[in-house]
Order: sequence, then C-alpha cells, then structure tokens
Amino acid sequence: MKKRFPVSMLLIMLLVFSLSPLSAQAYGTEQGARSCLQPKQVQLQQNLRKLWIDHAIWTRSYIVSALAGLMDQQDVLARLIQNQQDIGNAIKPYYGEEAGNKLAELLKEHILIAGKVVDAAKSGNQADLKKHNEEWYRNADDIAKFLSSANPNWSEKELQELLYTHLQLLTDQVTARISKDWKADIIAFDKGEDHIIMLADALAEGIVKQFPEKFK
Repeated sequence: MKKRFPVSMLLIMLLVFSLSPLSAQAYGTEQGARSCLQPKQVQLQQNLRKLWIDHAIWTRSYIVSALAGLMDQQDVLARLIQNQQDIGNAIKPYYGEEAGNKLAELLKEHILIAGKVVDAAKSGNQADLKKHNEEWYRNADDIAKFLSSANPNWSEKELQELLYTHLQLLTDQVTARISKDWKADIIAFDKGEDHIIMLADALAEGIVKQFPEKFK
C-alpha cells in the first residue's frame, strides 16, 4: 500500500516555495518584482499613488457636487486645488522649487478648465464645451511637454496618451451622471482610478531611473 504524503506538509512546502524570492522572480510575479525594489523606491511609488488617487477621488467629488449644485462645491474645489499643489510639492526634492510650482500651476489649470467643461456640459452649451475641451487637451499637452523636458525617461508622447485617457475617463463620468446612467458612471470612475495608478507608477519609475543614487 502506497504511503500518502501528508497534506499539511504539502501545504507548507507550497507556501515556502510561493514566498521564495527566487521562485517569484522565476515566474515573473509581482512578488518577484517587488523583491527587487528598494524601500525608498516603494515609498516614492506609494506616495505618488496616494496623491494621484486623491486627484481622482476629489475630481469625482467635484463633478458630483457641481452637477448636483451641492453646497459643498467650493470647499471640495479648494481641497482639489490643494491636491495639485501637493503633487507639485512631491517632485520638488528631485526637480526643485520652481519646477514643483510649475507642475502645480499646470495641474491647477487642468482643474479649473475641468470646472468649465462640467459647467458647459451641464448647461448643454455645445460651443463652450468644444472650446473648453480644446483648452483641456492643450493643457494636457503642456503638462506632457513640461514633464518630458525635465526627465528623459518620460516620453512626451506616452505622457500625452496617459493624460488624454485621463481626460476621456473624466468626460465619461460627467456624461454618465448627466444622463443618470449610474452604472456607467461607476464603471468610468473605476477605470479612471486604475488608470491614474498607472500614471503615478510611470512617474515614479521615471524618477527612480533618473536619480538612482537617491534610492540606494
């Protein structure tokens, strides 16, 4: 009669194997990728993710407040504007005070134009909507150009594409809420949150590549 291998022992071996950095790297898992990151790299990535997720959350809060005419609209806008300064401040250790404030300025413009887009969409003013949409995408071009000029690891075209997708997903949220398609609104926000994390990670990766000595 064949001896059965104890199930508990098998589970322990599988657990040990799954936690082994070597095995994780061999199978290309996220655990393997993380085992190669330095603590300072992880901290930068998490900090930028938090800031950009806040960007997505407070932008959504503003869209909801503005379209519904809620009394908290100006307070939410103030918090959203602060987030843009926070993002600018986050790059100052690498690019300096002036560059950080310039990014914050461009992002604040992004938000102020977004407010005009929301107002035009709410009122149904198609001429204003077209005009402000063009301004919005021009601002995205400016952000991509500014960032790519600061870091050769940030492709202007790739940043432009990331920012355009961000604008489209925000537009999808506004359109869905105006038409009271709540499910589509939720889907657009979820996609937008996932996408903004991709943007944050691209920025973090570029900073680490440009300043490797800061992350040892």
